[in-house]
Amino acid sequence: MTARIVLLVTSPRLPAGLLTAAAWDAVRAYPVFAAAESEQAAVLRQSGVPVTVIEPDPERLLAELGSLEAVIWLAGPAGDQDFARQLGLRLTRRPDLAELELMYGSWDPPGARLLDAVAVMDRLVSPGGDPWKRAQNHRTLAPYILEEAYEAYDAIVDEDMAALREELGDVLLQIVLHARLAEELPDGAAWGIDDVAGGLVEKMVRRNPHVFAGAEVTGLDEITDNWERIKKAEKSRDSILDGVALSQPALALAAQILQRVERAGLDVPLPDGDGLGPALLRLVAEARAAGADPEAEVRRATLDYAEVARSAERESVRPAE
Repeated sequence: MTARIVLLVTSPRLPAGLLTAAAWDAVRAYPVFAAAESEQAAVLRQSGVPVTVIEPDPERLLAELGSLEAVIWLAGPAGDQDFARQLGLRLTRRPDLAELELMYGSWDPPGARLLDAVAVMDRLVSPGGDPWKRAQNHRTLAPYILEEAYEAYDAIVDEDMAALREELGDVLLQIVLHARLAEELPDGAAWGIDDVAGGLVEKMVRRNPHVFAGAEVTGLDEITDNWERIKKAEKSRDSILDGVALSQPALALAAQILQRVERAGLDVPLPDGDGLGPALLRLVAEARAAGADPEAEVRRATLDYAEVARSAERESVRPAE
């Protein structure tokens, strides 16, 4: 039987020692070597598994293998890629020496890179980090969260998925930054990213009983009704209009208030004055009745007008023939 060198790779984002059963069986059965000390090595030693630190040299590891059935190389957080490449080339030239086996003792779960985002932001906002971010507060950052959300919206409208990926990252940056700054709020008011994520998880579970609690629904309308009913009970609001974001663009605000009034079954007549405001509100109501999004319609018309304006601008500066 050909001897084996097992490269044991683990996730640096999971607690040390959180290994698969196969990985634990391997480290308990064969000698374990590593290029440097690490949390993973320390946990293995605490569990009775010796870990020997040696120079990351293929010849040295092959010498340690000797006549053994197998040895384990405990890869570092970066995966020891250069060493693995050198070892692979050596065994390609001399396959009779040993077989190279890759074993994942743990791997990143979905969302693991969010931990990196939190860690990087913590360094940026902590002493010695980025002076600009350390000088900000929630109010000074407020315009940026709107700006990034609008840019993500633009990417969606343009159906540019590559841009959307980037813009959502910029939105996430704002969320992580606000959460990190909130850790330093005074007088017991502090909260952090785990509070944000925990509250979101609880809300998603609570407001989707058809998924998490076995509630029966007959269609999308009933799902929406359940969401609104649960939300109203959570917020203990006195009015159907409580919670409407009043700082949103005026057309979107008008459409949302009209929608809330309609869903509540209220008969509230529209203003019949001749002023511009009442006239625009009536137009928004007409657009909703026709199934159109007034904000999107005005946006589209404005962008079309902007293109015409650019054409006119180019014509005005074109040299005379």
